[in-house]
Amino acid sequence: MTGTPRTALTIAGSDSGGGAGVQADLRTFFAHGVHGLVALTAVTVQNSLGVQGFTEIPVDVVTAQIKAVAGDMGVNAAKTGMLATADIIQAVAKTLDEVHIGRTTDTPFVVDPVAASMTGHALLREEALEAIRTELFPRATLITPNLDEVRLLTGITVTGATTQHAAAEALLEFGSEWVLVKGGHLYEAEDCVDLLTNGGEVVELSGPRIATENTHGGGDTMASAITSSLAKGTDVPTAVREAKRFIERCVAEAYPLGAGVGPVSPFWRLAD
Repeated sequence: MTGTPRTALTIAGSDSGGGAGVQADLRTFFAHGVHGLVALTAVTVQNSLGVQGFTEIPVDVVTAQIKAVAGDMGVNAAKTGMLATADIIQAVAKTLDEVHIGRTTDTPFVVDPVAASMTGHALLREEALEAIRTELFPRATLITPNLDEVRLLTGITVTGATTQHAAAEALLEFGSEWVLVKGGHLYEAEDCVDLLTNGGEVVELSGPRIATENTHGGGDTMASAITSSLAKGTDVPTAVREAKRFIERCVAEAYPLGAGVGPVSPFWRLAD
């Protein structure tokens, strides 16, 4: 690659284990040839066994990071991950308007609503979930919830194609341009089917269910892969299709690390 690459901003928390959060986003951006920018929202204490604790970054520091990089380097696409509190969510939403990032601007914005743990338990208080619904989703080009997050956000438990479509329709009512309802957590299904829709166009993306317990950072990696493609000017359906292929390979190449759940791996891109 020659010249200055496109840029992508991740507004998310740090994972001390390196498999998710801004660490997953940055290595995914790198794998796509995109320069990663960061606005850190929280520092977590975690490893392969789970999260032991976290410390929020002060709201004014979170917003200052966004303004600093957007004002100087420029942002071609942005995404969110762990935002921790309603105060941070509301401040981020206001700041994105100020720097002209979001669905009504020329800069695409992906919301990965990190709201549930790997076991499906809520990570956010209800006021933070409500802030995601009312502050972030209306500004989003695309939202990418997993099925546990769908349940927390809409009350719909996805059990198959019919309820997956119903969940997508319910999520669109919160105001995003596109919704991607990921099917990876429907473990009894033979394949992983993701549903992408903007209310008019409906795209079902089916892929193999790969036998591995090492899936840490999978959601972050897929959202940042989409963001990378959007930063290069790709349309949403194409960006999601490319990210689906990317994450399938990352899951297939996932590796054990520590005593718990290992991370998905983008290292195959280096070999290729």
